[in-house]
Amino acid sequence: MKFGLFYEHQLPRPWDEGSELRLYHESLDQAELADRLGYDCIWEVEHHFLDEYSHSSAPEVFLAACSQRTSRIRLGHGIVQHPPAYNHPARIAERIAALDLVSNGRVEWGTGESASRMELEGFGIAPGEKRGMWEESVRETAKMMAQTPYAGYEGEHFSMPARNVIPKPVQKPHPPLWVACSSRETIRRAARLGMGALAFAFVSPEDAKMWVDEYYRVFEAECNPIGRAVNPNVAMVASFSCHTDERTAFERGFEGFRFFQFALAHFYVNGSHQPGRTDVWKRFKEQDSKPGRGEVGMEMPEQVGGSVFKSGGVGIGTPEQVGERLFQMEEAGVDQVVFLQQAGKNRHEHICESLQTFAEETMPAFQERRAGIEARKRERLASAVEAAERRMPPLDPRPEPGEPIDAYPLQREKAGSG
Repeated sequence: MKFGLFYEHQLPRPWDEGSELRLYHESLDQAELADRLGYDCIWEVEHHFLDEYSHSSAPEVFLAACSQRTSRIRLGHGIVQHPPAYNHPARIAERIAALDLVSNGRVEWGTGESASRMELEGFGIAPGEKRGMWEESVRETAKMMAQTPYAGYEGEHFSMPARNVIPKPVQKPHPPLWVACSSRETIRRAARLGMGALAFAFVSPEDAKMWVDEYYRVFEAECNPIGRAVNPNVAMVASFSCHTDERTAFERGFEGFRFFQFALAHFYVNGSHQPGRTDVWKRFKEQDSKPGRGEVGMEMPEQVGGSVFKSGGVGIGTPEQVGERLFQMEEAGVDQVVFLQQAGKNRHEHICESLQTFAEETMPAFQERRAGIEARKRERLASAVEAAERRMPPLDPRPEPGEPIDAYPLQREKAGSG
């Protein structure tokens, strides 16, 4: 099993003039440390207008900076928003390829369609159309990276003429393709389309096994790839705060994890938000001050080591506790656990200490088992991968050369001489 780090670039209020500057540079320091310690991937989101929950609107910039501070860790878009009003498919292809070049082929290409009203309406996207937008964009973006020149497209949600979309990525035909998943239905869709499943849902090891089993069942029986290559993998997000003292791990990490869940619900489920004015952290703390709730972090709940960890709290605890829970995820068939360590007001120095402790005390046993697990998986899926690749439709025929496209002055000159 592999281990990734998940960045929303959360920034609860109150803010000062240097808050975002510190946030980004501390995150870069964490990425550099994770690379040295042997973590496998950094996953960076793309969100817009979500105050406090996510100050990460340009993940390609952060990941490019990471690429120059690291040498081996993978750089994951988790995810690129694909509706064309967010990002034109040609621009996605160009940015993914450029990042793959500057990182020497270390990009993971995660995709998504967006879900929050704050973002969708901010870009004028109709919720009922976003699934179709995502599907068109992902399919055509993959072709742009694989085809020279791209044949062009006339679609429902975007169109463009034949062009050679450059540069081309190091990884051929394109970097590994993923899609954000939050339910068993989206897990099935990922498998059906030959994409890795980025399961951004906090689930127990028991539920993880059901999701993983369903993913591979569908992949082996029904995969019809949307991209130009398949990527049969399941990654699942989990909270993270690892310390040799259980109480310290809880006090350092649990409040941030709960704020992440609160802010997620605020923007996606049950919140009402005035842009630039609503104080999400204040609302979170007001909820905790209600009678019967107590102060988060002041007293460990009785469920520590028990039910509190069955849904997302997998990575909070001592190295032994975290290792035991992760072993259950490994046994369930999860390919990568992505740690949510930068959440709420979790402190930079505590995040770095957790990364170091886990890497020294827990990670080596998983690394020792990895090669054998991956070899058995490749052997099991070989025939299914071959069958999926046979179902992949051929690339559109290369366009005929046709007439040259004249620059504007030459075009006007020719028109005037006619």
